[in-house]
Amino acid sequence: MATSELNFKKLAANIRQWALELGFSAAGVTGIDLKKDAEHLSKWLESERHGEMKYMEKHAGLRSNPSKLFPGVKRIISVRMDYLSKDEKLFAPLNDPHQAYISRYALGRDYHKLMRKRLQNLAEKITQTTGPFGYRAFTDSAPILEKALARNAGLGWIGKHTNLINKSTGSWFFLGELFTNLPLPIDSPTENHCGSCSTCIDICPTAAITAPYELDAKRCISYLTIELRGSIPIELRPLIGNRIFGCDDCQLFCPWNKFAQFSSEDSFNPRHGLDSTQLIELFFWSKEEWLSKTEGSAIRRIGFECWLRNIAVALGNATTTKAVISSLQARSNYESELVREHVEWALEQHTK
Repeated sequence: MATSELNFKKLAANIRQWALELGFSAAGVTGIDLKKDAEHLSKWLESERHGEMKYMEKHAGLRSNPSKLFPGVKRIISVRMDYLSKDEKLFAPLNDPHQAYISRYALGRDYHKLMRKRLQNLAEKITQTTGPFGYRAFTDSAPILEKALARNAGLGWIGKHTNLINKSTGSWFFLGELFTNLPLPIDSPTENHCGSCSTCIDICPTAAITAPYELDAKRCISYLTIELRGSIPIELRPLIGNRIFGCDDCQLFCPWNKFAQFSSEDSFNPRHGLDSTQLIELFFWSKEEWLSKTEGSAIRRIGFECWLRNIAVALGNATTTKAVISSLQARSNYESELVREHVEWALEQHTK
């Protein structure tokens, strides 16, 4: 069918329905103007709040200009997919200092491949109506201001913690995009509903949310345990608690997440008991065991060395027991200087 013959309003409505049928929780359409968000990003980078994430600075120009990623792009279809498992006990790990806390999004299989395949399926569905058209799918796989795009597409608003929130479903969801050259009608951005609430700012363990809508990544536990590859600043280690991969506190305590929707995707269910495993048990995993149990997981990206580094810090923050001390001593001569340093610090916490 020729583009001129298409009813794009009807097509956009169909796309939203097809997205739901493919397992997405919502879809919206937006344009490519990100000037205001680009200015915000530029100021954030100038303030050096990105820490060692040099790729943020390197690809800043691409993030604010979708046409550089996909020449000819006219519209962006933004989708979200819920990932919270109905069987999860969200607060239980945080209430037990000897249990490991892993960010909820990383407990199941890595979402990238799953969402990318679904976006491809969506594109193929569209093709059945339009004929061949230009598109490119992204799932956190390129420098994109995905939260800004999702906000512009009406999928939610960017909260004071800088995460996207939806009034009806909270914030436990992944985002993905389908860049297209189809001139679809654009949806309206969502109104901000944070109001005077400051829960996420007040609850942040490391005071990483320095002001509403301002995040200092260098203090964020997600950055410290995932992005940072070197030594974790000593003054921040006690504040990390038992969080060994990421942090969800700003979402856990957000009032809007009382409306959170559970995922219907089995792939996002916790694997290998990682939602309720003791720190000591994880600390004694061999590298081979770690590689096996993190296969297909987002956890794999930090590497085994940082995995042990993070658990050493958590064990340093656990209550003192003979088992905790002996487990740390067992790794005190580990081959990695980075791990040894954090083990030494952890042991010191139990001899004060």
